[in-house]
Amino acid sequence: MTHSVLLAEDDRPIRTALERALTLEGYRVTAVADGIQALAAAHRERPDVILLDVMMPGIDGLQVCQVLRAEQDRTPILMLTARVETADRIAGLDAGADDYVVKPFEVEEVFARLRALLRRTSAAPAGTEGSAGADGGGEADEARAVDSGVVEAADLRIDGPSRRAWRGERELELTRTEFELLELLARNAGIVLDHSTIYDRIWGYDFGPGSKNLAVYVGYLRRKVDVPGSRPLIHTVRGVGYVLRED
Repeated sequence: MTHSVLLAEDDRPIRTALERALTLEGYRVTAVADGIQALAAAHRERPDVILLDVMMPGIDGLQVCQVLRAEQDRTPILMLTARVETADRIAGLDAGADDYVVKPFEVEEVFARLRALLRRTSAAPAGTEGSAGADGGGEADEARAVDSGVVEAADLRIDGPSRRAWRGERELELTRTEFELLELLARNAGIVLDHSTIYDRIWGYDFGPGSKNLAVYVGYLRRKVDVPGSRPLIHTVRGVGYVLRED
C-alpha cells in the first residue's frame, strides 16, 4: 500500500532532498515550505502521516501541530527539530506530536520512524499482557482486564478503543505515543520492561543505548500521571527499563 506524506520544511535543500528520498522509498509526497501551506495541505490532502519542521516562518511547526490537534485531527506527526534541549523536544510532544527527529539526521532514521508511526496507526492498540520483562513479580500490581479493551492498574483506568485514560477521577490528556506507552506499562503492571522491549512495542524500532527518546517520553508521561500529591506509579529500574507499580 502506498502511503501519503505531507512534508513541511522551509529549508529548500532539506525539503528537496527529503522529498526525493521519500518518493524513491515509495511514498506519495506533498511538499510545502511553511506552516500556512502545511495546514491547507493537511485539510486538502488528508495525508497518512505528516513530517513537520519546527522552525518555519509565519506559523511554525508547533502551531501547526496545535491547530490540527485542536481540530481533532489525529494524523501521526513526526517533528523535525534543530533544537537539542529536552525542554524544546517536550514542547513538540506537548503540542501533540507523536515523535521527533533531531537535525542533522540520517534519512534511514526518518524512514524507520515513519514506518513505526504508520504501523501504530493501522495496528490494534498496544498490549502485551503476559510479555516477558527483565524482572518479574508484582502479583498485587497485576493489571485487571475490566472488559474488552479496558485495563485497570492501581488507580489507573485505560480504555483502549476510545484511547482515553484516567487516574482516579482525573482524565489524562495524552498524545498518541504517551497513551500507548502508558497502556503498555499498565498491561504489564509489576513487570519490568527493558528499553529494547518498549522501543520494539511502541516504535517498532530499537534506537540503541545512546537514544534519549524513551527517557524524554517517560519523563513527560510522569508529569501527567504522577502529579504532586499522588503516589508515583511509573518507576525507573536503573540500567534495565521501567515498570508501573504502586509502591
